[in-house]
Amino acid sequence: MKFDISVPLLGFENVTQVELQRIDDIFMKMSSIKDEHISFTLIDPFVLRDYDFEVPQNIQDILEIDDKSNLLILNIVLIQTPIEESIINFIGPLVFNTDNNKAAQIILGDSVKYGVAEKISTFLKK
Repeated sequence: MKFDISVPLLGFENVTQVELQRIDDIFMKMSSIKDEHISFTLIDPFVLRDYDFEVPQNIQDILEIDDKSNLLILNIVLIQTPIEESIINFIGPLVFNTDNNKAAQIILGDSVKYGVAEKISTFLKK
């Protein structure tokens, strides 16, 4: 699935179009269409924890989100070896509107519930 990045990704402002590819039920790969060297591993946060936030109104307007929109929420994960050492950014979720193929990263300001670098092992069942 291809998406237009409607709000620049932090640190990757030149990435304007990406392609999402499913890796498995939890992970996806997001690759820049114009630069083959830029890709991210993404994770479905809802399989790990309770995760909720409000999409700011300006982002809703840009992504043309309404009550009937089909959204995909994913977070960037930095894969480590072993996998339990991988780090997830919960404070900068990516919001994909699958109805119109527009996407944006939002930053959850002053969040006490979520961190920018949380170990995946924190959420794995032991």
